Amino acid sequence: MGARSAHGPDSAAHEVERAVAHAAQVRELTAAGDLPDPAWRAAFAAVPRHVFVPYFYVARGAGYERLWGEDPDPGHRARWLRGVYTDTPLATRVRGTELLSSSTQPSLMARMLHALDVRDGDDVLEIGAGTGYNAALLCHRLGDEHVTTVDLDEEITESARSHLARLGHHPAVVTGDGARGCPARAPYDRILATCELPRIPYAWLGQCVPGARILAPMATGLLALTVRDAAFAEGRFLHTPAYFVPLRGGERAPAAAAGVGVGVGAAGAGDGQGVAGGPPAHLPYEVLENDRFHFLLALAGEALHPREALDLWRGEGRPGRERFGVTVNAEGEWAWLDDPRGPYVWPLGRPAD
Repeated sequence: MGARSAHGPDSAAHEVERAVAHAAQVRELTAAGDLPDPAWRAAFAAVPRHVFVPYFYVARGAGYERLWGEDPDPGHRARWLRGVYTDTPLATRVRGTELLSSSTQPSLMARMLHALDVRDGDDVLEIGAGTGYNAALLCHRLGDEHVTTVDLDEEITESARSHLARLGHHPAVVTGDGARGCPARAPYDRILATCELPRIPYAWLGQCVPGARILAPMATGLLALTVRDAAFAEGRFLHTPAYFVPLRGGERAPAAAAGVGVGVGAAGAGDGQGVAGGPPAHLPYEVLENDRFHFLLALAGEALHPREALDLWRGEGRPGRERFGVTVNAEGEWAWLDDPRGPYVWPLGRPAD
């Protein structure tokens, strides 16, 4: 085999550049307070993002431009590297003008992993394999044997498996409907979803140990549920906003209520990004721009007319996400404000088959 070019995309010099950019991002996340746990700091330091994002797409006119880490043009490679180690979601798979898969914004990924509150020996199910980056962080923290990641798209799971193997990680990477979980690998101590859910799939509860934690995006928020047993779970939203595309599979989200779409905001999703929507045009301007009100609209859905939602939101002191929660049991699923037995409760649906 001939000598490797000193100026090619795989040269030692470029490996140094990638290592420097990786280290700089870990320092930035740490300085911003996104990595307070030394165990997660060590995971982010050990797992380079560029291995999982060998290329990504940026909007260019009506389509997308692909930036590639092995592009012969040094300017294009430099743009790729800057993008990989910028704290932003990256589109990694497109079909025509539709985004199918992405790499989540690292700071949000760090906050979600911290909120998952794992302990040594925990078994984790990830819904939405994405690039495999999040699974690699979990593998570093917990060990490969404790990590299962599921995605509906075989191309995505094959790509994630390949990326993980490059760093020597071999968790269970499963092609299947994430709404059904992965009963063959159950029970789980933690379930982490990286896609927007219209509701929590009831099947997940039966695959969890008592006391398990489920962290999942819903209605532009992050819902943290505690599982009491196979028939009951309850919890509140974190204050953090998060925008992910809907889960593809058995629990597909219905059309966004009242015109509120799922969009690319603070984060991308493990299995894709969406196109931003907007609230009803007839509402006052100051409300149109208020993310917390958008959250209430998306969470309550058809149970509240937009005008009713506005009156409630104003009357209750413009509540943030952390005042809302969800209860799941064998009879159905409900969202609520402040108290699951209080006056403000909205049905989300009955358990799926």
